[in-house]
Amino acid sequence: MKARIRPAAPHDVPTLVGLIAALADYEKLTHLLEITPEKLHAQLFGRRPPAEVVMADIEVDGRPKSVGYALFFTNFSTFLCQPGIYLEDLFVLPEHRAGGIGRALLEHVGALAVERGCGRFEWSVLDWNTPAIRFYESMGATVMPEWRICRIAGDGLQRFAR
Repeated sequence: MKARIRPAAPHDVPTLVGLIAALADYEKLTHLLEITPEKLHAQLFGRRPPAEVVMADIEVDGRPKSVGYALFFTNFSTFLCQPGIYLEDLFVLPEHRAGGIGRALLEHVGALAVERGCGRFEWSVLDWNTPAIRFYESMGATVMPEWRICRIAGDGLQRFAR
């Protein structure tokens, strides 16, 4: 099924919260969710939004339905001395997978990276998510096993900052 990819708008926030919760459920990370519509709206549509979202819509019963999204932000490579795009989330509802929607979202964000003069487009994938790894590799991505994500969050970040 052909999806229409478009920038998210403020009216998408409740749908996005639901899709993000579905992603957390899929990744077995619902215990980390702190999202609310108010918090998400402020981050995506406030004065200086730190991230962008594109939505994937399909037509269901003559009406558009959002069935996936990609959330991304600009980063910077000192080695390339160029900006890049980091894809934080790519998600399509399970019942709408295998129809090219994930590919369309990924290609859309990749095209934005080229259009914006970025030197790279990157993201992370959970090591147990074999279907996603195969999908990304089929699109030409290199999974870089030598890199590990380092993170300090929550109370640990507060202690670290002191």
